[in-house]
Amino acid sequence: MKLASKLSLGCIADDYTGASDLANTLTRCGLRTVQTIGVPADDLPLPEVDAVVVSLKSRSIEAGVAVTRSRASEKWLRGRGADHVLFKICSTFDSTDAGNIGPVMDALRAGSGDAIVLVTPAFPATGRTVYQGHLFVGSVPLNESPLKDHPLNPMHDSNLVRVLGRQSTSKIGLVDLADVIRGADAVRTKLAELAGQGASAAIIDAVFDPDLETIGSVALDHRLSVGASGIGLGLARALVASGRVRPNASSTMADAPVGGPAACLAGSCSRATLQQVANAERVMPVLHLDPEQIIAGKEEVRRAVAWAKERIEDGPVLIASTSTPADVAALQSRHGRDAVGHAVEQAMADLAEGLVAAGARRLVVAGGETSGAVVDRLKIPAFLVGAEISAGVPVLRTIGTNAGEMLMALKSGNFGGPEFFSDALSMMH
Repeated sequence: MKLASKLSLGCIADDYTGASDLANTLTRCGLRTVQTIGVPADDLPLPEVDAVVVSLKSRSIEAGVAVTRSRASEKWLRGRGADHVLFKICSTFDSTDAGNIGPVMDALRAGSGDAIVLVTPAFPATGRTVYQGHLFVGSVPLNESPLKDHPLNPMHDSNLVRVLGRQSTSKIGLVDLADVIRGADAVRTKLAELAGQGASAAIIDAVFDPDLETIGSVALDHRLSVGASGIGLGLARALVASGRVRPNASSTMADAPVGGPAACLAGSCSRATLQQVANAERVMPVLHLDPEQIIAGKEEVRRAVAWAKERIEDGPVLIASTSTPADVAALQSRHGRDAVGHAVEQAMADLAEGLVAAGARRLVVAGGETSGAVVDRLKIPAFLVGAEISAGVPVLRTIGTNAGEMLMALKSGNFGGPEFFSDALSMMH
Protein backbone atom coordinates (compact mmCIF):
# COMPACT_ATOMS: atom_id res chain seq x y z
CA MET A 1 0.00 0.00 0.00
CA LYS A 2 1.11 3.55 -0.66
CA LEU A 3 0.47 6.72 1.27
CA ALA A 4 -2.35 7.84 -0.99
CA SER A 5 -3.70 10.94 0.69
CA LYS A 6 -2.31 14.24 1.89
CA LEU A 7 -1.20 14.12 5.51
CA SER A 8 -3.23 16.19 7.92
CA LEU A 9 -0.44 16.22 10.51
CA GLY A 10 3.27 15.53 10.40
CA CYS A 11 5.28 14.95 13.56
CA ILE A 12 8.99 14.69 14.39
CA ALA A 13 9.76 13.02 17.72
CA ASP A 14 13.15 13.26 19.42
CA ASP A 15 13.05 9.70 20.78
CA TYR A 16 11.27 6.44 20.00
CA THR A 17 9.21 6.02 23.16
CA GLY A 18 8.06 9.63 22.93
CA ALA A 19 7.04 8.93 19.35
CA SER A 20 5.00 5.93 20.49
CA ASP A 21 3.38 8.09 23.19
CA LEU A 22 2.40 10.70 20.60
CA ALA A 23 1.23 8.15 18.02
CA ASN A 24 -0.90 6.55 20.72
CA THR A 25 -2.45 9.90 21.60
CA LEU A 26 -3.27 10.67 17.97
CA THR A 27 -4.78 7.22 17.45
CA ARG A 28 -6.99 7.58 20.53
CA CYS A 29 -8.25 10.89 19.13
CA GLY A 30 -9.34 9.12 15.94
CA LEU A 31 -6.40 9.80 13.61
CA ARG A 32 -5.09 6.87 11.57
CA THR A 33 -1.44 6.95 12.54
CA VAL A 34 1.84 5.35 11.50
CA GLN A 35 5.09 5.71 13.40
CA THR A 36 8.24 5.45 11.30
CA ILE A 37 11.73 4.78 12.60
CA GLY A 38 13.97 7.44 11.17
CA VAL A 39 13.20 9.32 7.97
CA PRO A 40 11.28 6.75 5.92
CA ALA A 41 12.33 5.64 2.48
CA ASP A 42 10.09 6.84 -0.33
CA ASP A 43 9.20 3.26 -1.24
CA LEU A 44 8.16 2.16 2.27
CA PRO A 45 4.69 0.58 1.93
CA LEU A 46 2.32 2.52 4.18
CA PRO A 47 -1.45 2.46 4.47
CA GLU A 48 -3.55 5.56 3.95
CA VAL A 49 -3.27 7.55 7.16
CA ASP A 50 -4.00 10.95 8.67
CA ALA A 51 -0.74 11.39 10.58
CA VAL A 52 2.83 10.15 10.43
CA VAL A 53 5.16 10.37 13.41
CA VAL A 54 8.81 10.23 12.36
CA SER A 55 10.83 8.81 15.25
CA LEU A 56 14.34 10.13 15.67
CA LYS A 57 16.88 9.34 18.33
CA SER A 58 18.03 12.92 18.58
CA ARG A 59 17.36 14.05 22.14
CA SER A 60 20.87 13.58 23.51
CA ILE A 61 23.09 13.69 20.40
CA GLU A 62 25.18 16.61 19.16
CA ALA A 63 22.88 19.54 18.41
CA GLY A 64 24.00 20.03 14.82
CA VAL A 65 23.26 16.41 13.98
CA ALA A 66 19.84 16.67 15.65
CA VAL A 67 19.07 19.72 13.51
CA THR A 68 20.10 17.97 10.29
CA ARG A 69 17.99 14.90 10.99
CA SER A 70 14.99 16.97 12.06
CA ARG A 71 15.11 19.11 8.94
CA ALA A 72 15.30 15.99 6.75
CA SER A 73 12.23 14.64 8.55
CA GLU A 74 10.36 17.89 8.02
CA LYS A 75 11.20 17.83 4.32
CA TRP A 76 9.78 14.31 3.99
CA LEU A 77 6.59 15.25 5.87
CA ARG A 78 6.05 18.48 3.93
CA GLY A 79 6.56 16.46 0.74
CA ARG A 80 3.58 14.32 1.77
CA GLY A 81 1.41 17.39 2.16
CA ALA A 82 1.67 18.09 5.90
CA ASP A 83 0.69 21.73 6.41
CA HIS A 84 1.46 21.54 10.12
CA VAL A 85 4.46 19.84 11.71
CA LEU A 86 4.81 19.16 15.44
CA PHE A 87 8.30 18.82 16.87
CA LYS A 88 7.57 16.39 19.69
CA ILE A 89 9.73 16.67 22.81
CA CYS A 90 9.66 15.02 26.24
CA SER A 91 7.00 16.13 28.71
CA THR A 92 9.80 16.78 31.19
CA PHE A 93 11.62 19.03 28.69
CA ASP A 94 14.72 16.80 28.72
CA SER A 95 17.41 19.06 27.32
CA THR A 96 20.68 20.54 28.51
CA ASP A 97 21.63 24.19 28.07
CA ALA A 98 23.40 23.17 24.84
CA GLY A 99 20.18 21.76 23.35
CA ASN A 100 18.65 20.03 21.64
CA ILE A 101 15.18 21.52 21.89
CA GLY A 102 16.25 25.10 21.21
CA PRO A 103 18.52 24.51 18.18
CA VAL A 104 16.02 22.19 16.47
CA MET A 105 13.14 24.58 17.18
CA ASP A 106 15.11 27.51 15.77
CA ALA A 107 15.96 25.64 12.57
CA LEU A 108 12.44 24.34 11.97
CA ARG A 109 10.86 27.71 12.71
CA ALA A 110 13.17 29.46 10.26
CA GLY A 111 12.25 26.92 7.61
CA SER A 112 8.52 27.18 8.31
CA GLY A 113 8.31 30.93 7.86
CA ASP A 114 6.30 31.32 11.08
CA ALA A 115 6.86 34.56 12.97
CA ILE A 116 6.38 32.81 16.31
CA VAL A 117 6.01 29.20 17.48
CA LEU A 118 4.00 27.85 20.42
CA VAL A 119 5.89 25.61 22.87
CA THR A 120 4.49 23.51 25.73
CA PRO A 121 5.44 20.15 27.24
CA ALA A 122 2.16 20.06 29.21
CA PHE A 123 0.27 16.75 29.25
CA PRO A 124 -2.13 16.84 32.20
CA ALA A 125 -3.15 13.19 31.75
CA THR A 126 0.37 12.19 32.79
CA GLY A 127 0.73 14.84 35.51
CA ARG A 128 2.73 17.34 33.45
CA THR A 129 1.36 20.86 33.68
CA VAL A 130 2.73 24.34 32.94
CA TYR A 131 1.74 27.36 35.01
CA GLN A 132 3.30 30.83 34.72
CA GLY A 133 5.90 29.18 32.49
CA HIS A 134 6.97 26.70 35.17
CA LEU A 135 6.77 22.96 34.49
CA PHE A 136 5.25 20.81 37.22
CA VAL A 137 5.58 17.04 37.60
CA GLY A 138 2.52 16.13 39.60
CA SER A 139 2.34 18.65 42.43
CA VAL A 140 6.01 19.67 42.47
CA PRO A 141 8.14 21.88 40.21
CA LEU A 142 10.38 20.02 37.76
CA ASN A 143 13.55 20.87 39.65
CA GLU A 144 12.14 19.28 42.84
CA SER A 145 10.98 16.09 41.10
CA PRO A 146 13.05 12.91 40.56
CA LEU A 147 13.97 14.35 37.13
CA LYS A 148 16.51 16.56 38.88
CA ASP A 149 18.64 13.40 39.07
CA HIS A 150 18.14 12.27 35.44
CA PRO A 151 21.41 10.54 34.42
CA LEU A 152 21.58 12.18 30.96
CA ASN A 153 19.68 15.45 31.28
CA PRO A 154 19.31 16.46 34.94
CA MET A 155 16.65 19.18 35.19
CA HIS A 156 17.51 21.88 37.72
CA ASP A 157 15.22 24.70 36.58
CA SER A 158 11.42 24.58 36.23
CA ASN A 159 11.15 27.96 34.48
CA LEU A 160 10.85 26.98 30.81
CA VAL A 161 11.21 30.53 29.54
CA ARG A 162 14.68 30.55 31.10
CA VAL A 163 15.50 26.95 30.10
CA LEU A 164 14.58 27.46 26.45
CA GLY A 165 16.19 30.90 26.38
CA ARG A 166 19.56 29.43 27.38
CA GLN A 167 19.64 27.04 24.42
CA SER A 168 17.84 29.03 21.72
CA THR A 169 18.84 32.06 19.69
CA SER A 170 15.20 33.15 19.85
CA LYS A 171 13.68 35.60 22.29
CA ILE A 172 11.22 33.56 24.38
CA GLY A 173 7.87 34.94 25.53
CA LEU A 174 5.08 33.58 27.75
CA VAL A 175 1.37 33.08 27.10
CA ASP A 176 0.01 32.59 30.60
CA LEU A 177 -3.03 30.68 31.80
CA ALA A 178 -5.17 33.81 32.04
CA ASP A 179 -4.91 34.26 28.27
CA VAL A 180 -5.46 30.56 27.59
CA ILE A 181 -8.63 30.49 29.68
CA ARG A 182 -10.01 33.46 27.73
CA GLY A 183 -9.87 31.39 24.57
CA ALA A 184 -8.20 31.03 21.19
CA ASP A 185 -8.63 34.66 20.10
CA ALA A 186 -7.00 35.90 23.31
CA VAL A 187 -4.07 33.58 22.67
CA ARG A 188 -3.78 34.83 19.09
CA THR A 189 -3.76 38.42 20.32
CA LYS A 190 -1.06 37.64 22.88
CA LEU A 191 1.09 35.86 20.27
CA ALA A 192 0.85 38.85 17.96
CA GLU A 193 1.88 41.09 20.87
CA LEU A 194 4.89 38.91 21.68
CA ALA A 195 5.94 38.72 18.02
CA GLY A 196 5.75 42.50 17.84
CA GLN A 197 8.12 42.63 20.82
CA GLY A 198 10.64 40.45 18.99
CA ALA A 199 9.79 37.05 20.45
CA SER A 200 9.88 34.16 17.99
CA ALA A 201 8.85 31.43 20.45
CA ALA A 202 6.41 31.38 23.35
CA ILE A 203 5.98 28.98 26.24
CA ILE A 204 2.24 28.56 26.78
CA ASP A 205 0.58 27.46 30.03
CA ALA A 206 -1.72 24.43 30.14
CA VAL A 207 -3.22 22.85 33.26
CA PHE A 208 -6.28 20.99 31.94
CA ASP A 209 -7.19 19.19 28.71
CA PRO A 210 -9.43 22.04 27.47
CA ASP A 211 -6.32 24.26 27.59
CA LEU A 212 -4.68 21.87 25.13
CA GLU A 213 -7.70 22.11 22.82
CA THR A 214 -7.38 25.89 22.79
CA ILE A 215 -3.67 25.62 22.09
CA GLY A 216 -4.24 23.07 19.32
CA SER A 217 -6.74 25.26 17.49
CA VAL A 218 -4.35 28.22 17.59
CA ALA A 219 -1.33 26.11 16.64
CA LEU A 220 -3.06 25.01 13.44
CA ASP A 221 -2.90 28.65 12.29
CA HIS A 222 0.86 28.09 12.09
CA ARG A 223 3.08 25.63 10.25
CA LEU A 224 5.05 24.51 13.32
CA SER A 225 4.51 23.79 17.00
CA VAL A 226 6.74 22.31 19.71
CA GLY A 227 5.66 20.20 22.65
CA ALA A 228 4.86 16.86 24.22
CA SER A 229 1.98 14.54 23.40
CA GLY A 230 -0.43 16.94 25.10
CA ILE A 231 -0.17 19.43 22.27
CA GLY A 232 -0.59 16.48 19.91
CA LEU A 233 -3.91 15.81 21.63
CA GLY A 234 -4.90 19.44 21.13
CA LEU A 235 -3.93 19.38 17.46
CA ALA A 236 -5.78 16.11 16.83
CA ARG A 237 -8.97 17.33 18.49
CA ALA A 238 -8.77 20.60 16.57
CA LEU A 239 -8.36 18.73 13.27
CA VAL A 240 -11.42 16.61 14.03
CA ALA A 241 -13.48 19.59 15.26
CA SER A 242 -12.64 21.58 12.12
CA GLY A 243 -13.71 18.71 9.86
CA ARG A 244 -10.25 18.40 8.32
CA VAL A 245 -10.02 14.84 9.68
CA ARG A 246 -12.86 12.35 9.93
CA PRO A 247 -12.26 10.32 13.10
CA ASN A 248 -11.52 6.69 12.40
CA ALA A 249 -11.50 3.97 15.04
CA SER A 250 -8.09 2.35 14.89
CA SER A 251 -8.23 -1.08 13.32
CA THR A 252 -4.59 -1.32 12.40
CA MET A 253 -3.86 -4.07 14.88
CA ALA A 254 -7.02 -5.98 13.97
CA ASP A 255 -7.45 -9.26 15.81
CA ALA A 256 -4.81 -11.34 14.11
CA PRO A 257 -2.39 -12.68 16.74
CA VAL A 258 1.31 -12.88 16.13
CA GLY A 259 1.96 -15.64 18.65
CA GLY A 260 5.43 -16.94 19.46
CA PRO A 261 7.58 -16.45 22.54
CA ALA A 262 7.60 -13.17 24.47
CA ALA A 263 10.37 -11.31 26.27
CA CYS A 264 10.85 -8.05 28.15
CA LEU A 265 13.93 -5.82 28.30
CA ALA A 266 14.41 -3.05 30.87
CA GLY A 267 17.21 -0.55 30.47
CA SER A 268 15.70 2.39 32.32
CA CYS A 269 16.82 3.32 35.83
CA SER A 270 13.72 5.37 36.64
CA ARG A 271 11.94 4.68 39.90
CA ALA A 272 8.85 3.55 38.01
CA THR A 273 10.75 0.95 35.99
CA LEU A 274 12.64 -0.31 39.05
CA GLN A 275 9.30 -0.97 40.74
CA GLN A 276 7.84 -2.57 37.60
CA VAL A 277 10.79 -4.95 37.37
CA ALA A 278 10.44 -5.86 41.05
CA ASN A 279 6.75 -6.64 40.55
CA ALA A 280 7.45 -8.71 37.44
CA GLU A 281 9.67 -11.05 39.47
CA ARG A 282 6.52 -12.45 41.06
CA VAL A 283 5.13 -13.71 37.74
CA MET A 284 8.04 -14.40 35.37
CA PRO A 285 11.74 -15.30 35.43
CA VAL A 286 13.88 -12.14 35.74
CA LEU A 287 17.62 -11.87 35.12
CA HIS A 288 19.50 -8.84 36.46
CA LEU A 289 22.56 -7.97 34.40
CA ASP A 290 25.81 -6.94 36.06
CA PRO A 291 26.59 -3.43 34.75
CA GLU A 292 30.31 -3.82 35.36
CA GLN A 293 30.30 -6.98 33.25
CA ILE A 294 28.33 -5.21 30.51
CA ILE A 295 31.04 -2.58 30.31
CA ALA A 296 33.76 -5.25 30.38
CA GLY A 297 32.62 -7.01 27.20
CA LYS A 298 30.10 -9.26 25.45
CA GLU A 299 30.16 -12.23 27.80
CA GLU A 300 27.35 -10.90 30.00
CA VAL A 301 25.06 -10.63 26.97
CA ARG A 302 25.92 -14.17 25.84
CA ARG A 303 25.12 -15.42 29.34
CA ALA A 304 21.76 -13.62 29.31
CA VAL A 305 20.75 -14.93 25.88
CA ALA A 306 21.61 -18.48 26.93
CA TRP A 307 19.56 -18.00 30.11
CA ALA A 308 16.59 -16.77 28.09
CA LYS A 309 16.76 -19.60 25.55
CA GLU A 310 16.38 -22.13 28.35
CA ARG A 311 13.15 -20.49 29.53
CA ILE A 312 11.45 -18.57 26.72
CA GLU A 313 9.46 -21.50 25.33
CA ASP A 314 7.79 -21.92 28.73
CA GLY A 315 6.62 -18.32 29.05
CA PRO A 316 7.77 -14.69 29.07
CA VAL A 317 11.14 -13.70 30.53
CA LEU A 318 12.53 -10.34 31.59
CA ILE A 319 16.16 -9.20 31.39
CA ALA A 320 16.96 -6.00 33.26
CA SER A 321 19.89 -3.63 33.28
CA THR A 322 18.54 -1.37 35.99
CA SER A 323 20.32 0.38 38.86
CA THR A 324 19.52 3.02 41.44
CA PRO A 325 20.53 6.63 40.63
CA ALA A 326 23.38 6.33 43.16
CA ASP A 327 24.72 3.17 41.51
CA VAL A 328 24.46 4.79 38.07
CA ALA A 329 26.38 7.83 39.32
CA ALA A 330 29.11 5.60 40.73
CA LEU A 331 29.40 3.70 37.44
CA GLN A 332 29.60 6.96 35.51
CA SER A 333 32.32 8.28 37.79
CA ARG A 334 34.42 5.16 37.16
CA HIS A 335 33.87 4.76 33.42
CA GLY A 336 32.41 8.04 32.13
CA ARG A 337 28.77 8.95 31.45
CA ASP A 338 28.87 8.39 27.68
CA ALA A 339 30.74 5.08 27.95
CA VAL A 340 28.24 3.66 30.45
CA GLY A 341 25.21 4.77 28.43
CA HIS A 342 26.60 3.41 25.17
CA ALA A 343 27.57 0.07 26.70
CA VAL A 344 24.14 -0.49 28.21
CA GLU A 345 22.30 0.52 25.01
CA GLN A 346 24.41 -1.80 22.87
CA ALA A 347 24.02 -4.66 25.32
CA MET A 348 20.23 -4.33 25.22
CA ALA A 349 20.31 -4.17 21.42
CA ASP A 350 22.46 -7.32 21.35
CA LEU A 351 19.98 -9.00 23.65
CA ALA A 352 17.01 -8.07 21.48
CA GLU A 353 18.77 -9.44 18.41
CA GLY A 354 19.55 -12.66 20.24
CA LEU A 355 16.00 -13.03 21.54
CA VAL A 356 14.46 -12.53 18.10
CA ALA A 357 16.91 -15.04 16.66
CA ALA A 358 15.69 -17.44 19.37
CA GLY A 359 12.11 -17.01 18.17
CA ALA A 360 10.72 -14.09 20.18
CA ARG A 361 7.89 -12.34 18.32
CA ARG A 362 6.59 -10.16 21.16
CA LEU A 363 8.96 -7.69 22.82
CA VAL A 364 8.32 -5.22 25.63
CA VAL A 365 11.09 -2.65 26.05
CA ALA A 366 11.43 -0.14 28.90
CA GLY A 367 13.58 2.98 28.56
CA GLY A 368 13.78 5.61 25.83
CA GLU A 369 17.43 5.13 24.91
CA THR A 370 17.08 1.35 25.24
CA SER A 371 14.06 1.34 22.93
CA GLY A 372 15.94 3.36 20.35
CA ALA A 373 18.90 1.01 20.37
CA VAL A 374 16.65 -2.07 20.10
CA VAL A 375 14.56 -0.77 17.20
CA ASP A 376 17.67 0.35 15.33
CA ARG A 377 19.33 -3.01 15.73
CA LEU A 378 16.24 -4.90 14.57
CA LYS A 379 16.03 -2.61 11.51
CA ILE A 380 12.32 -1.89 11.94
CA PRO A 381 11.23 0.83 9.48
CA ALA A 382 7.73 1.54 10.80
CA PHE A 383 4.88 0.54 13.10
CA LEU A 384 1.12 0.52 12.90
CA VAL A 385 -0.25 1.94 16.13
CA GLY A 386 -2.73 -0.18 18.04
CA ALA A 387 -4.49 -0.39 21.38
CA GLU A 388 -3.25 1.52 24.43
CA ILE A 389 -1.58 -0.51 27.18
CA SER A 390 -1.26 2.37 29.61
CA ALA A 391 -1.22 6.15 29.25
CA GLY A 392 1.21 6.98 26.48
CA VAL A 393 2.18 3.41 25.59
CA PRO A 394 0.43 1.60 22.69
CA VAL A 395 0.86 -1.86 21.23
CA LEU A 396 2.86 -1.58 18.00
CA ARG A 397 2.81 -3.95 15.02
CA THR A 398 5.93 -3.86 12.86
CA ILE A 399 5.61 -3.28 9.12
CA GLY A 400 8.19 -3.56 6.38
CA THR A 401 10.50 -5.97 8.24
CA ASN A 402 12.24 -8.93 6.62
CA ALA A 403 11.70 -11.14 9.67
CA GLY A 404 7.90 -10.88 9.51
CA GLU A 405 5.46 -9.17 11.83
CA MET A 406 6.16 -8.66 15.52
CA LEU A 407 4.29 -6.98 18.32
CA MET A 408 6.21 -4.52 20.48
CA ALA A 409 5.68 -2.06 23.30
CA LEU A 410 8.19 0.76 23.80
CA LYS A 411 7.86 2.74 27.01
CA SER A 412 9.60 5.70 28.49
CA GLY A 413 11.14 4.89 31.85
CA ASN A 414 8.62 6.84 33.93
CA PHE A 415 5.52 5.55 32.11
CA GLY A 416 3.22 2.66 32.96
CA GLY A 417 1.59 1.28 36.07
CA PRO A 418 3.22 -0.99 38.65
CA GLU A 419 2.29 -4.17 36.72
CA PHE A 420 3.28 -2.76 33.34
CA PHE A 421 5.12 -5.79 31.98
CA SER A 422 2.25 -8.16 32.76
CA ASP A 423 -0.29 -5.65 31.46
CA ALA A 424 1.58 -5.29 28.17
CA LEU A 425 1.99 -9.00 27.59
CA SER A 426 -1.71 -9.61 28.27
CA MET A 427 -2.54 -7.38 25.28
CA MET A 428 0.08 -8.81 22.90
CA HIS A 429 -1.18 -12.14 21.60
